Amino acid sequence: MRIEYDREADALYIHLRQAPVEDNIDIEDGVTVDVDAEKHIVGIEILDASTRLSPEELSQVSVENLIPAPVPESSR
Repeated sequence: MRIEYDREADALYIHLRQAPVEDNIDIEDGVTVDVDAEKHIVGIEILDASTRLSPEELSQVSVENLIPAPVPESSR
């Protein structure tokens, strides 16, 4: 996962995984979710990020409970 902020565009993009983007889904004005061909989320774009998030929120990223639970065989 990677989080990028483009000051010139004032856009925040959260890359969740590497996959070709097939479609975009507008969640609300200025917030778009990119999805792959199977409609799995690839990333999230937030426009006008500096007005939606404070400078503290833009500069601090917290990672918690990063180790995922094992996926049962029947769910694969």
